Amino acid sequence: MSRTQIASPSRTVANSIESERFTAAQKVAMAVLLTANFTLAVDFSILNVALPHIGDELGFATSALQWIVTAFTLTAAGFTLFFGRVADLFGRKRLFLIGIVLLGISSLAGGLAAEPGVLIAARVGQGIATAMVTPAALSLMTTMFPEGPARSRALGLNGALMAAGFTAGAVLGGLLTGAVSWRWAFFINVIVAAVVIVVAPFVLREPIRGARPKLDVPGAITITVALVALVFGIDNAGHHGWAQAATWGPILASFALFGIFFMIESWASEPLVAPSLLKRRSIAWGNTAGLLAFGTFTSLVFLLTLYLQQVLGYSAIAAGLALGVLGIGTVLGGLIAPKIIERTSAKTAIVAGLVTQALATVPLAFIGETRAWLVPVLALTFVGGVANLVAIVGYVVASTAGVPAEQQGLATGLVTMSQQVGIALGTPVMSALATGLAAAMLLPGLQFAIAVNAVIAFAAAILIAAFLVLPNSRTAPLPEGKD
Repeated sequence: MSRTQIASPSRTVANSIESERFTAAQKVAMAVLLTANFTLAVDFSILNVALPHIGDELGFATSALQWIVTAFTLTAAGFTLFFGRVADLFGRKRLFLIGIVLLGISSLAGGLAAEPGVLIAARVGQGIATAMVTPAALSLMTTMFPEGPARSRALGLNGALMAAGFTAGAVLGGLLTGAVSWRWAFFINVIVAAVVIVVAPFVLREPIRGARPKLDVPGAITITVALVALVFGIDNAGHHGWAQAATWGPILASFALFGIFFMIESWASEPLVAPSLLKRRSIAWGNTAGLLAFGTFTSLVFLLTLYLQQVLGYSAIAAGLALGVLGIGTVLGGLIAPKIIERTSAKTAIVAGLVTQALATVPLAFIGETRAWLVPVLALTFVGGVANLVAIVGYVVASTAGVPAEQQGLATGLVTMSQQVGIALGTPVMSALATGLAAAMLLPGLQFAIAVNAVIAFAAAILIAAFLVLPNSRTAPLPEGKD
């Protein structure tokens, strides 16, 4: 055996370790991208606790308060696929910077708002900024690193901070509202946006784009309206129930529009979403896993927030701080997920994460009325948070693997869409289950909804184990329409 052959394994290990490390420039770029995504994740929940205070100060009718949240959710979810493709066509860095500027301007308007209309317009602006920045930032990450340990590590950090952001938003919103003013929930974004705008142009890089195809305008309009209608119907279900025409009308309309969208894409010479891309099982089933992972766990947090406040009697701020343990678990899950993926596969990470999440959720279906349950609840949600993030990082890796660089914006747009639709879908469904059986007491309804939540997580793991197929190569893009 030659010396070269003997030295080969050690060189392979050294190269693997080196490929997992970030260069100094990559560290700064990642810091910018992670800061932006964490801030946007916080925006999903930071105003929830403050809604009554905003209503009193600006004169919102109680029935109209939901629009402070809905205006953001509708635009963030509805436009994300469109802007994911725009990032591919016109530049991820450019779209990222435009989105950050819009975030700063709309947040400043929201912080200074003196009437309801201005605040709602500001939340729309924040939602559109989120739809721009999130897929652009994610595709900058996936094109910054080749498939392998470094990309998995980057996506793990991103998943950890975004999941922590959803939890931190509720805590931070309560603290700001109580200590200073709800307006600082907007002003913080202005500060972050100013810093990112100054630093990002000098540290963000993206591959040189080839020939620029045309934007599929009919497809873009159809899918955007379909997503807005779907999220509006789901959101309405959370506020007014599933039996209302205002719930099923938009949902049915969205299904019809999705059908029209797929017909448009099959006819278009340069489609917004190539049908062959959606036929890849890594993308279709990877995003299904993401939708269910986000839908089950974010809705579980909602159910446990009700339990801590309305059954155990904790204040909103105390409940938010208690669930901060969950935030620590999500960060840990995001850090260990890349190691699990590297040693096994993204599919194994998804299945193991969902199964562990379900196992941690099952005991919560037996929660009782005494505060002795607080410690078990926190311990189980910590474990569930770790497992959920392992599954989430796995789905992002699976859903972007084998996709050519020129389609990464679209792939990450699909990833972001599944995330946001999952968040929008989970809470109304679990809320309907909990309140539908609550009758005179809330606890039985919560127990039933949590049990269903665990079953969905188990079912998701079984589906992914059976149907998700990862690309054969970890480095080469897949041929069109192949797994």
